[in-house]
Amino acid sequence: MKRLLTVLAAGVPLAAAVVYLPSAAAEPHHTTATLAPSAFTCSAPSVKAPSGTKVESVTAVAEAGGTIQGTGVLGGSVTGVPAYCDVTVTLTHPGDGDHAKVRTWLPASGWNGRFQGLGGSAYLAGDNGVGLGNAVKSGYAAVSTDAGVGDALDTSWALNSNGQVNTALLKNFASRSQHEAAVVGKEVVAGIYGKGPAYSYFTGCSTGGREGYMEAQSHPGDYNGILADAPAVNWDEFEVATLWPQVVMNNEKTYPTTCEFDAFTSAAVKACDPLDGVRDGLIEDPNRCDFDPRELVGAKVECDGKELTITAADATVVRKIWDGPRTPSGKKLWPGVPVGADLSGLAGTTAPDADGNVAGSPFQVPADWVKLWVAKDPSLDISKITYSRFTQLFQQSEAEYDKVIGTDDPDLSGFRKAGGKLLTWHGESDQYIPTQGTVDYRRQVVQAVGGSQKVDDFYRLFLAPGTSHCGLDGIDGSTDGLAALTSWVEHGKAPQTLPATLTDASGQSVTRDLCSYPRISHYNGHGDPAVASSFRCVSPSRH
Repeated sequence: MKRLLTVLAAGVPLAAAVVYLPSAAAEPHHTTATLAPSAFTCSAPSVKAPSGTKVESVTAVAEAGGTIQGTGVLGGSVTGVPAYCDVTVTLTHPGDGDHAKVRTWLPASGWNGRFQGLGGSAYLAGDNGVGLGNAVKSGYAAVSTDAGVGDALDTSWALNSNGQVNTALLKNFASRSQHEAAVVGKEVVAGIYGKGPAYSYFTGCSTGGREGYMEAQSHPGDYNGILADAPAVNWDEFEVATLWPQVVMNNEKTYPTTCEFDAFTSAAVKACDPLDGVRDGLIEDPNRCDFDPRELVGAKVECDGKELTITAADATVVRKIWDGPRTPSGKKLWPGVPVGADLSGLAGTTAPDADGNVAGSPFQVPADWVKLWVAKDPSLDISKITYSRFTQLFQQSEAEYDKVIGTDDPDLSGFRKAGGKLLTWHGESDQYIPTQGTVDYRRQVVQAVGGSQKVDDFYRLFLAPGTSHCGLDGIDGSTDGLAALTSWVEHGKAPQTLPATLTDASGQSVTRDLCSYPRISHYNGHGDPAVASSFRCVSPSRH
């Protein structure tokens, strides 16, 4: 559970205020709105219901600020939050019986004229309070919605009393609630401050990243800029695909230990590290890594005081996990876990029983998706899923939910015409959302829009070597994506690189300027490999 909460926390702005604290260089040239306390009144404004909804209630509470404790399983906290007004608007969609809360926090003074929408994590549609606190702390008026669903691991809303999918709440979670939050939040800002925001931004990672892409695809006028990282796009496909490591272990009847998984990962990193011109503890392009796990067969691994021998069966499991899900006939369904990522994230196992036997321990997010939304059977035994059954579940999920929550429409022409900017970073060692899914989506946008140069005008992707799921939110690295985005939106400075701090294979911090895709980072041939200036961005064909 600790591992689960760590990665879920990475999906929302909890510990990593850096994402929400833009540098001074990001400040707009226009005059920001600095409201004196005497000019600020925290009272419930009049709110017009967004199309298709009804406003059930509007409340306003003046809060003193201070320390904000995050709610739910994610927890977290933020200190030094200034006084703010908490306006809560509860919406319902007539006939659906839902109750979605939209919370807008507005600083009592020092508003920077900007508006920020916040995404969620796993099955949590929005923020748990810490991200809102960080946003207010840095001068934003911020909005978040619970979409009428539950906490990050709460899937009690998936099926109704008849065992059928609750389509209204799924639609809330998938798309409509985030748009309605943007509409309501900006209306609240105008009602409290007497004018709307000069610029509007959306920020999120994982589920929040998917929500950002949904906004760009379906509601291109909601935000001027969208920072959507490690995005859970292609939800209907990748959620089933990330159950594949469990299916492999169960069908191969082989359950490598974490120590053995780590040995395979370390060997792959060591073998493919030099591909960027220098041994720096990072794989620049995992897709070019052709390390064969069979090379470790017979190797000895020390684990908890015991010596283990890596077997051919262990190597087969790792090879299949890296390769990704395929049909029984060999057709590729989805990318696998990136080489260099933590294999135990999706290939978790139970502790040995009295007889020393272990079993698979699935990551809860994809397991719940498959059991509840796809199979519609809470009692489904994941350990009994065959390769054939897996293929059927994958195809069923795609057929039923691509148009609902796939969030993979490559037509971003509306967002481009609206003048919006979309910025994304994705860790190349993401153990939960295969990085290649994001890369493939970007390629589809290039085809739809008509060339990489046109896409670069409004949508840029940065891949972070050695970085885990949402890792640049402070988990194993950092970057100020919001500062880059605000500079792009407000000053027209498109980011050629994204300065970041990464963590190499030895656990040491290094600096690196992430390259705008498809360019990759390559060593200059001289200089300290731990320093960004020792690398340059080049075309993949140039090395």
